[in-house]
Amino acid sequence: MRIPAIRAHMGIWYYYVSTLSFSEIDKYVKKVDQELHDSKALSDMIQRSITDNYKRIKEYILTQEERFFNSLVLAVYDGDPKWIEVELNYKEEEFFNLGFLELSGEERIFPVDGQHRVEGIKAAIKENPQLAHERVPVVFIGHKNDKEGMKRSRRLFSTLNRYAKPVSTKDIIALDEDDVAAIVTRNLVENFQLFKEERIAMVKSKAIPDNNRTAFTSIITLYQCNIELLKYFLKSNDIKKGIKQYVRFRPSDLEIEEFEEFCFAFWNSFKNKISIISEYLSLQNDTPAKHYRNKKYGGNILFRPIGLFPFVLATIELVKRKKISFDDVLQKLNKTKLDLNREPWKQVLWDSYNKRMLRSDNNLVKLLLMYQTDKDILTIKEIEKLKIEVSVK
Repeated sequence: MRIPAIRAHMGIWYYYVSTLSFSEIDKYVKKVDQELHDSKALSDMIQRSITDNYKRIKEYILTQEERFFNSLVLAVYDGDPKWIEVELNYKEEEFFNLGFLELSGEERIFPVDGQHRVEGIKAAIKENPQLAHERVPVVFIGHKNDKEGMKRSRRLFSTLNRYAKPVSTKDIIALDEDDVAAIVTRNLVENFQLFKEERIAMVKSKAIPDNNRTAFTSIITLYQCNIELLKYFLKSNDIKKGIKQYVRFRPSDLEIEEFEEFCFAFWNSFKNKISIISEYLSLQNDTPAKHYRNKKYGGNILFRPIGLFPFVLATIELVKRKKISFDDVLQKLNKTKLDLNREPWKQVLWDSYNKRMLRSDNNLVKLLLMYQTDKDILTIKEIEKLKIEVSVK
C-alpha cells in the first residue's frame, strides 16, 4: 500500500500526515494489544477503557451528513515501512517533505489517539458498506515494540488522551448545530426580551459573578432549563426518540421549529405570569438586577441559578400532576414566597447570618415550591423529606 503523505518533525517524533478510507481503517488498524505493555492484564485494562462511546460515534457517522473527524494518530511497527520522497519545484521553491509512505502489508497499526473513532468507523461500515470509501485524516508515527519504544508510545498515548479537553457546556451552547436545546437557547438569547444582551450572563459556569448587576440568569442555567423543557416536550408529545438523540443528532427543521415554539411559549408565559419578571424588565436603570440579587438580603430565588432551575422543574411537575396549563401553574407559583430572606428559604438557600447562598439539592427546592402551591399534591414520601429537611408542618 502506497499512501501519499507529508513528512514533518516535532520534538522527538517524525510523523506522516495523510488520509485513510474507512475500509482501510477497518482492514489495517487493530486495537491496542501488547504494544504499550508486556503485561496482558495492563493491555486488557486499556481495551476495557474503550466504552460504549464508540456506539455514539457510529450513530454520528450513520446519521450526520456533515460528519467530520479530527486526525487519528496511528502507530506503525513491524513490516517494512519506507518513505519515498518526491521532490517538488514550484515558483522557484523546492519542497522535500512530500512523498509516499509505502507499507508492505505486514505492518501492525494501532491507534495512539482515536480508539473510539476507529471502533465507531468499523461498526458504521458494517451497517452501511457504502461508507467504505469515505476518508479520515490520519497521522502516522513510528513505534518500536521494545521496552524503550513502549515507554515512548505510552507517554504519547497518555499525553494525547490526558490533555484532550472535552468541549465545555458554554461552547456547546454557542456552537453545537446538532443539540436542539443549544440551538433553541441561542435563538432565545438573540430574540427573546428576557435573555437579550446584558440580561444573560455569558459565563463559564452556572453561577453569576457577584459584580453582575444586570443579568437575570446565566447562559448555562438557561440551557439546563431548556433541557428539562425538552424532556417534557418529548414525553408529552409521545415522541419515542429519547433526550440523548435530540442533543447528539440534529432533528429535522420541523422538529426544531416545534420545540422552539414550545420553548418560546413557556418563557413567554413565565415572563407574563411572574410579576417580579415583568417588574425587572420594566426597569430602565443600569443595574436592574441589583435589587433581586444582592449580598444584603439575597434577593429573589429566580435570579439565582440555584433557584431558577428547580423552579422550572417544579413548574413542569405541577403541570404533569395537576394536568393544567403552564399559564395556570405559573399564576399559582407567582403567589408563592420567592424572597430569599423569608421563610421557607432562610437557612435553606440563604444564610441570613453570613449573608451568602447555601448549597441545596434541586429536588428539595422543587418540593418546597410545589408545597407552597398545593401541599396535597405531594406524596407521603415527599412530605416526609420536607419535614426532615426544613420542618414543614
